[in-house]
Amino acid sequence: MSEVGKHERGMGIRREVLGDDHVDRAIAGTNDVDRDFQNWITENVWGDLWARPELGRRDRSLVTIAILAAAGHHELELHLRAARNTGATREEIAEVLLHVAIYAGVPAANHAFKTLKTIYEEETD
Repeated sequence: MSEVGKHERGMGIRREVLGDDHVDRAIAGTNDVDRDFQNWITENVWGDLWARPELGRRDRSLVTIAILAAAGHHELELHLRAARNTGATREEIAEVLLHVAIYAGVPAANHAFKTLKTIYEEETD
């Protein structure tokens, strides 16, 4: 697939998972410093990895949440919010975070649960 096609496919998946508002903000904030990086993310993370047919959006979302929680990355919040677009349920996310507690440590899971609870509280306000 050409790089243009890969970029278009990646942008479609990125918007589907993260939402138009997030992607529009990311694009608007792009400049000469990070333009190549943003294109690389779109083409390789979204247009290649997330486009692979072996795992669906829900499963990729759950795997991503587990990895981000285990590693303590700030993008966890973004992917917890995006999970509503992928079909991952609250119960499934909680199960994934229990796995994080056992395999990556209680502090990592504790932080992830706190983030998850904050997001759910915002949604019910």
